[in-house]
Amino acid sequence: MKKALILFAHGARDPEWAEPMRRVQAAIRSRQPEQLVELAFLEFMAPSLPDCIATLIAGGAAKIVIVPMFIARGGHLKRDVPELLAELRSTHPAVEFSLAGVIGEHEAVVQAMAGAAIEGLA
Repeated sequence: MKKALILFAHGARDPEWAEPMRRVQAAIRSRQPEQLVELAFLEFMAPSLPDCIATLIAGGAAKIVIVPMFIARGGHLKRDVPELLAELRSTHPAVEFSLAGVIGEHEAVVQAMAGAAIEGLA
């Protein structure tokens, strides 16, 4: 079963906003070159999550893990994303979708942000 990873971010009107997401994508590709890893955006930027998923499925992906690249679980992740996932599961019933935890709530990320904030004191 071909597995794909989608880094799912909010998106912004400024194209430079996505640079940290591209760096995360590049880091994953560097560590696991065989892993399919793509970026998708909720708003303002392309590709959208449905477009990204359609491309991955066309390439043979049968299991897709979506990682919300958000700092915390807000309205989009409580309401919009579950609705979007329900629609995607209905559209692509043969594909296994899973939604990972919000990246910003992961303890390693919390500790990294704390460390970066403390560095700002120096």
